[in-house]
Amino acid sequence: MGSSAASPGRAFALPEPQGPVHPAEHAFFLDVDGTLLELAPSPDAVVVEPHLIDLLRALAVRAYGAVAFVSGRSIATLDALFQPLLLPAAGLHGFERRDASGTYRRHTLPPGEALGHARLKLRELAARNPGLLLEDKRFALALHYRQAPNLEPLVLGHVEDIAAHVGESLKIQRGRMVVELRPASASKATAIAEFMREPPFAGRRPVCLGDDLTDECAFEWVNAAGGVSIAVGVARDTAATAHLHSVAAARLWLSRIVEQP
Repeated sequence: MGSSAASPGRAFALPEPQGPVHPAEHAFFLDVDGTLLELAPSPDAVVVEPHLIDLLRALAVRAYGAVAFVSGRSIATLDALFQPLLLPAAGLHGFERRDASGTYRRHTLPPGEALGHARLKLRELAARNPGLLLEDKRFALALHYRQAPNLEPLVLGHVEDIAAHVGESLKIQRGRMVVELRPASASKATAIAEFMREPPFAGRRPVCLGDDLTDECAFEWVNAAGGVSIAVGVARDTAATAHLHSVAAARLWLSRIVEQP
């Protein structure tokens, strides 16, 4: 993290978001897993309740469309999870993006041989070690070890070896019981910056909610832009300036924004 990161343990002392947040004046950038959705043993096991979809739809209406997902999942997966709701979205940590008009863009593709080598090696590692789960996102690869936390040193060592072999096109991204190789050409911060240059986001104050290490660069960008950065359920050093203690608290905070006069 950059110089804006907090001292260790700051997350415990961070206040809840303070000051008025008006939907018509702010732009909302929302991580999904661990922020809007409770984490699950596997990515496919998460639950999206109808009332959450209703809440997000209402927030988008109140904000005149200035609400976007900014997630490590692919846009296609986000659409499937939240159907029939289709929001602007940045997927795969900013590598791909769908703007408010529905236009889809993606950044420079990593070389096919780099992804192919990484995919093969991670598949072999997962096959040899029960408890590891490889999530293949086509342009990114996430190895989950939530069911085998004792294998963390093994997983990190292998991923570092793979990254060193394939060069700079793929970047290591750590998360909660997961380590990922993702395209190095973009991040959640670049995705938010791109949204903020376009309607209906341009000219508003950004608000970013996230829970994981991949959200830290987004927090830093939002802070520099004079926005509101909110860590959800974290107990680590973070660049966020405010804290909500759980997924339920994050949903409640958003519902209060929707319900205000």
